Amino acid sequence: MNTDLWLIVGLGNPGPDYAGNRHNAGFMILDVLAGRVGGRFKSHKARADVVEGRLGGPGAARGQGGGTRIVLAKPRTFMNESGGPVSSLRDFFKVPTERIIVVHDELDIPYGTVRLKQGGGDNGHNGLRSITRSLGDKDYLRVRFGVGRPPGRMDAAAYVLRDFSAAERKDLALELEQAADAVEMLVMQGLEASQNAIHGT
Repeated sequence: MNTDLWLIVGLGNPGPDYAGNRHNAGFMILDVLAGRVGGRFKSHKARADVVEGRLGGPGAARGQGGGTRIVLAKPRTFMNESGGPVSSLRDFFKVPTERIIVVHDELDIPYGTVRLKQGGGDNGHNGLRSITRSLGDKDYLRVRFGVGRPPGRMDAAAYVLRDFSAAERKDLALELEQAADAVEMLVMQGLEASQNAIHGT
C-alpha cells in the first residue's frame, strides 16, 4: 500500500449542464486545489480526470518539490456511479482507505459551512452510497461543504441539481477557497487537529 500518497476525490456530475449546480461543489473545490498545485486535469483510464502533484510544501505549486503527494480526481461518471472510478483509482495508486478524502455537497449543514469526518452513513447522498458500496468500506474521510436545505417543499434532489443562487454566488469563490483550505489542513495535520480548528469557527 502507498502510505505517502493521498487520493482526494471531488464529487459532481460531468458536463457543462451541471457545472454550476450545488451538487457539483466537490468538483469546484478540486478545481481550486488543482490551481494550488499548478496542475491540469487529464483523463485517466479509471474513468476519472486526475491531477498529480504536491500540496503544502513551499515550492509545491511550482513543481519544485516539498509538500505531500496527492492525486486529485473527478469521476467522469454520473454521481450515482462515482464508486467505480474511486475503487479503480484506489487500486491503481494502491491507496489505503484512510488516505482517501471525498469532497462533497451536504444538505444538512448551512451554506458555506465545512465539516470533516471519517466514516459514517451516506445520509441519502448517492455519490457516497456508490463509493461505500464499491470500496466495501465506509471509513474514508469526508470534507462536507454545506449547501443548506431546500426552501419550502422543494424536493432535495431538485434543489442540489440547481445552480447556486445569485446571493450565494457573491461569496462562493471565497467559500470554495476556505473548503480547499480545509482539505489541505486535513492532509497536512490530520483529522483531529483539523476538526478542532475548523469546527471551532
